[in-house]
Amino acid sequence: MAKDARVTRELLLNAGARLFATEGIDAARTRDIVKLAGQGNDSAITYHFGSRQGLLEAILRAGVERMEPVRAATVLDSADLAVIVAAIADPISAELLTEEGRWFLRVIAQVAGRAGVRTHAVPALIDGTAIARQLKLLEQACLAFLPEPLALERVAAFISFLTAALADRAARPEPHLLGHEAFTANLNAMLTAALRA
Repeated sequence: MAKDARVTRELLLNAGARLFATEGIDAARTRDIVKLAGQGNDSAITYHFGSRQGLLEAILRAGVERMEPVRAATVLDSADLAVIVAAIADPISAELLTEEGRWFLRVIAQVAGRAGVRTHAVPALIDGTAIARQLKLLEQACLAFLPEPLALERVAAFISFLTAALADRAARPEPHLLGHEAFTANLNAMLTAALRA
């Protein structure tokens, strides 16, 4: 891909993430994304991503890929719920530390309910990734003390709660009541407690 094309693609990714985050994935208008990216051609999104949906998927994929090295380096040989929760939650909580990450968190929360946990369907976006393996471990840990329907509901609620809490923090300006480390530790403790309830 030519340098100019890569630059344009990045501008569109950033503008799309920002407008999907602030206006919603269904409400953000394509022409506004193109304008915010400084592009004059309304077909720029189609050219670079195939469609508006393709842009959304590229934004989500970029976030998953940013976290993948940390997740892949985390070896989980424990069935301890708190350890698994931290392995899942810590990398995505770290997205709070960058502007790009904060936009991503506000976008991912809008699609969290489509994760397919209740039906054992792994979304193509995370198929074969470390997060998919971590979520499977979380399900197995819950199955150790819950019947399957309840375990799947709890894992689905875990994803929704985690992403909603992070999106809420990402949308609120500083100062926060808790610093990042304290916020993450508290979030992990609440998530673990909810799974064990």
